[in-house]
Amino acid sequence: MEPRIETLPETKLLGKKARMSYARNRTKELWQDFMPKRGAITNTVGTNLYSVEIYDIIGFFKQFDPAGEFEKWAAVQVSDYETVLSEIEKLAIPAGLYVVFNHQGKASKAAQFYQYIYGSWIPNSDYQ
Repeated sequence: MEPRIETLPETKLLGKKARMSYARNRTKELWQDFMPKRGAITNTVGTNLYSVEIYDIIGFFKQFDPAGEFEKWAAVQVSDYETVLSEIEKLAIPAGLYVVFNHQGKASKAAQFYQYIYGSWIPNSDYQ
């Protein structure tokens, strides 16, 4: 579970988003809504699918509440935003230094994975 430290360029994504919590997980519904629209996005970069979570509170996992809501995205990387379908939204991940963790497994294990990152790895690293 060791991460990589990488300087990444800006990443442009197109996809769908939904508000949810770990207690009211709508990940399956989100991906079921996005996947039929994915084929209409013609300027994709690579074949990776992106699952992005955006938390309103910096300390989300320090005082973890399974009912705490966040924004989750189902998306693909694109080369530009010149063609955006009406049901698809834009998300730009800024360029910068990132710690990259790869999680493989069930979504039901994600909370435990994040608790390790925020509760153990970050406090014991040189990063904030």
